[in-house]
Amino acid sequence: MALKIRLARAGTKKRPYYHIVIAAATSPRDGKYIDVIGAFNPMLPKDSADRVKLDTVKAAEWLKKGAQPTDRVARFLDKTGVKKREARNNPNKALPGKKRMEREKATADALAKVEAAKAAEAAKAAEAAAAAAAAPAEAPAA
Repeated sequence: MALKIRLARAGTKKRPYYHIVIAAATSPRDGKYIDVIGAFNPMLPKDSADRVKLDTVKAAEWLKKGAQPTDRVARFLDKTGVKKREARNNPNKALPGKKRMEREKATADALAKVEAAKAAEAAKAAEAAAAAAAAPAEAPAA
């Protein structure tokens, strides 16, 4: 049986309170659990000592037995020094989707075409001005 160390919601509507429990991975979030090892009150300030209450001895025992913590509980365990949590890194998460990339590429291509046409037109005008300046000025016959 796969065990999880996870949060089980308690409290009332709009006032969450969580028990940190050991439960079978297949049991529902607020369903049957094996043991309670702590509590988490997100309504308290982040620097409050009572925000997370965790029995570190029990947590270490359950980790030795093979219980896997969820992401949030792993943060709590890392903060208390029970288990080291690896920092996550997904550099592709912030990248836009395929269709948006295609739209941006099409827009950039169209913009490049317009810029090239403007540059060609400016080069033509500069060439004409240089030719006019190089040609001898005709003196009016008097």
